[in-house]
Amino acid sequence: MRSITLEGFQSKFSDNDDPWATFTDRDEALKRRAILRAVGPGPRGRVLELAAGNGSNSIAIAPRVLRLDATEGTASGKALVARALAGRGRARALRLIVPARLPRRQYDIVVVAEVIYYLTARAMAQTARDVAAALRPGGRLVLAHHRVDYPDFAQHAASLQRAFLTAAGCSWNVRVARRTGRWIVLECTRGRAAVIR
Repeated sequence: MRSITLEGFQSKFSDNDDPWATFTDRDEALKRRAILRAVGPGPRGRVLELAAGNGSNSIAIAPRVLRLDATEGTASGKALVARALAGRGRARALRLIVPARLPRRQYDIVVVAEVIYYLTARAMAQTARDVAAALRPGGRLVLAHHRVDYPDFAQHAASLQRAFLTAAGCSWNVRVARRTGRWIVLECTRGRAAVIR
């Protein structure tokens, strides 16, 4: 595997507003519905979305929450997220390269989708700790990632969500919101440890 760099993502978003067809692909729409089910019906409080890409999930999450911080590591991606969220006063697009200090001290929900396998093991572990520290007691973490590897990943996908939860340093109640042969969406709240299959 040869991991894509931030510059690679910058180039992808500069060349194409939707390089993975996240706005139009049926499978992506199915995954987005699973993410929304894990977020829950609104209104929700403060929500953080890490690595928002082009904003295809952000625009679906925004109507359900009181505040949305949709972050993206690239300037071109952040511009796409801002465009997707235009006119939604309670949502903002921010540039953030993880691991990093998060925009707010505390969130009710954190959505982490399609990003952890692009991080090194060390960067992923730090991001997990940062997310856990910012998630309020009883808050919800939504994880949505592929279960199969792609050539541009930095780490193998199969057990990464479990590794992310372990690295966070706390126990979780975990519910599978949706699973296919290619991806899985998890709804995680603090509590007793759970086995992820």
